[in-house]
Amino acid sequence: MSEIKLFENSQIRSVWNDEKEEWFFSVVDMVAALTESPNPRDYWYRVKKRMSDEEKSELSTICRQLKLQAADGKMRETDVADTQGIFRIIQSIPSPKAEPFKMWLAEVGKERIDEIIDPELTIDRALETYAKKGYSREWINQRLQAIQVRKELTDAW
Repeated sequence: MSEIKLFENSQIRSVWNDEKEEWFFSVVDMVAALTESPNPRDYWYRVKKRMSDEEKSELSTICRQLKLQAADGKMRETDVADTQGIFRIIQSIPSPKAEPFKMWLAEVGKERIDEIIDPELTIDRALETYAKKGYSREWINQRLQAIQVRKELTDAW
């Protein structure tokens, strides 16, 4: 389950934040894609309330309000979250369409813990990822050597 196409048929509005150097995504759009609710804004309101009441989550640390272009072409403030926030919100959405994503998050989390225990697994994953992208063994070796040289130079400075 290395490839996930959760939102392939849905438009998720996003905006790049230069200051934080990261993407922010419309939470309502993500909720619409995951739930197919006729009113995703109300659905998100109920999820927010449940997260605040039951889970004692501080949504102000997960979400912020930014202006995104609405369907009518006007710029309107809407709840947005960064990638980490979107992952956290998805875990709180009880929807069959969210289950594959939740399973993928659990798989990635386990892999990351395994890599902390055995760092060699991280190197193996990097090699495998470069190979899947079609890079030659020679290119991969040169890339890894360049990373090592850059690290040594950075450490020396």
